[in-house]
Amino acid sequence: MKKVLIVLAVILVIAAVAVFAFLSHIKSVFGVSGNTEIVEGYYKNFHSDAPLEQKYSQTGDYIVHYTEFPSDNASIGRVRVWYPEDLETTDQVWPMIVVVNASGTPAASYEPFFQRLATWGFIVVGNEDPQAGNGETTSLTLDAVLSLSGDSVLSGRIDEENIGILGFSQGGAGAICAVTNFENGSRYKTMFTGSAAYPTLAKNMGWGYDASKITIPYFMAAGTGKSDDSGTDPETGFGGVAPLSSLIANYSSIPDSVPKVRARAVGAEHEQMLMRSDGYMTAWMCYYLQGDETAGTVFFGEDAELLHNANWQDVEKNL
Repeated sequence: MKKVLIVLAVILVIAAVAVFAFLSHIKSVFGVSGNTEIVEGYYKNFHSDAPLEQKYSQTGDYIVHYTEFPSDNASIGRVRVWYPEDLETTDQVWPMIVVVNASGTPAASYEPFFQRLATWGFIVVGNEDPQAGNGETTSLTLDAVLSLSGDSVLSGRIDEENIGILGFSQGGAGAICAVTNFENGSRYKTMFTGSAAYPTLAKNMGWGYDASKITIPYFMAAGTGKSDDSGTDPETGFGGVAPLSSLIANYSSIPDSVPKVRARAVGAEHEQMLMRSDGYMTAWMCYYLQGDETAGTVFFGEDAELLHNANWQDVEKNL
């Protein structure tokens, strides 16, 4: 009996070490220390020979202002909002984008990302939740912004018919959950995810989602680097955060009546996807939330720029 207990103890220790090592690897890949490369002017380090990718990866025409307000939810902490300066002096309503954080990456750790996106004429919303994968705090944040009182600079200035959502890594899973698992998910008009955690991984981490429930235009992207696609079968081992097989499965599960695109950034590692997808993510949002026809030529038709851009591969779309 004593020997059996010793053997069981050894097995438990080995299992605990294996789990700890796996979770440590996941955390290192997900970038729990925040987006250290997303500093002021980070977009100037990106260059593409594809003219529209280059255009939309840079800044737009608007000067950006900032506001914030506290939340009663401890995980949310503060709701942070970047918006065009013109919002303060006109009666115009503005499209809004809600951003879901990656692991350990509160909005305050990558402010330049929000600022750049807001220069394109968007209200861009984030919060401080470092674990936003189940979509709950994103749902609460959306409600909070849409219910702001009349003394807020944002009151009456949000175009509630044009709200988008995006997220990277854990935040990608969180974006899908926010859209499909919560009643106010119906407020979103379109979605982008970068290297969203693949379904089995997301489920094991408590961020389970069902892509077949998606009914809004959706652009999913990932990188070809080993951290996104290790080459291992993701159902038997760690296949990377967002292997090609998961993009294919998610894409195929979404009804063909839903506008959808999948693509992978050539050579991009997981932690590089925010910068590498900036241009086409912005173009996607400009088309669906602002009606920007030039941005739409990135995705629509047989001559779509995405199809002929050497920076991208494994493209499938129904546009």
